[in-house]
Amino acid sequence: MDIAIHDHWTPGAIGGIAALHARTYAASHGFGAFFEAKVARELGEFLQRLDPAGDLFRCAIAGDRVLGSIALDAGEDPTSAHLRWFILDPALRGRGLGRRWLAQAIERARSAGAPEIHLWTLDGLDAAAHLYAQAGFALDREVAAEQWGRRVTERRLVLPLTPRY
Repeated sequence: MDIAIHDHWTPGAIGGIAALHARTYAASHGFGAFFEAKVARELGEFLQRLDPAGDLFRCAIAGDRVLGSIALDAGEDPTSAHLRWFILDPALRGRGLGRRWLAQAIERARSAGAPEIHLWTLDGLDAAAHLYAQAGFALDREVAAEQWGRRVTERRLVLPLTPRY
């Protein structure tokens, strides 16, 4: 399978990433149209203001199908870079791509001088939780939420960044 990795918007990326999220989270958590629309809207806004000096975007595409993405949004909040839209199709899992992308996002945040990285994830995503823990992320807080159409436990994870000397 030939996979192209893009570091900027490419035709179909927004819709493909939103569709991958929608399929994945409809199956695992019962999320609906509100979730897919929110992913598409916020990702589109991010890509329109993407600043390669601090932000990071990766999108894996095979043929015309999006198989993965990750973004680091350093422009949303000066006190914490936001890791977002990190997802891999099952066909790409277990190859080390997610680990490499996460390391790239952490390095970008460090080089941009971000004091920390945060992300929101859901209870029950054990493989992702393991990856984040290995990278040094720690639980900041848990919140019971119903914004996605059903009750879930959301987890905010944080990775404090220290300057390298």
